[in-house]
Amino acid sequence: MEKVKFNFEDLKVYDKALDFVDSVYALTKKFPVDERFGLKSQFIRASTSIALNIAEGAGDSNPQFNRYLQISQDSIRECVVCLTISLRQNYISEDDNVLHRRKLSEIAKMITNLQKYLKK
Repeated sequence: MEKVKFNFEDLKVYDKALDFVDSVYALTKKFPVDERFGLKSQFIRASTSIALNIAEGAGDSNPQFNRYLQISQDSIRECVVCLTISLRQNYISEDDNVLHRRKLSEIAKMITNLQKYLKK
């Protein structure tokens, strides 16, 4: 059977965003059960939003795609806050915090570079 692929699936930043979603799911499995509908849920939604907005904006006009990329950047900042709260509540280690912040920083830089390219 032939594999169906969409253009946005070729974007490296999209792959990185999906990798981050996977890491957030793994990280939040350690969270207390009472956070299932609180911070854990919010963190997963914010991380997922990064990839979803990249996909949603791709293939649209450059200004529209740029708008969706900006929403992805907003979701990155939301994930940073989720990491900070998680660390302060001792749900994650400092090493986990640093690792995930680095991943977010890399994705943010990739999105910024894509935004610059779209404005040319």
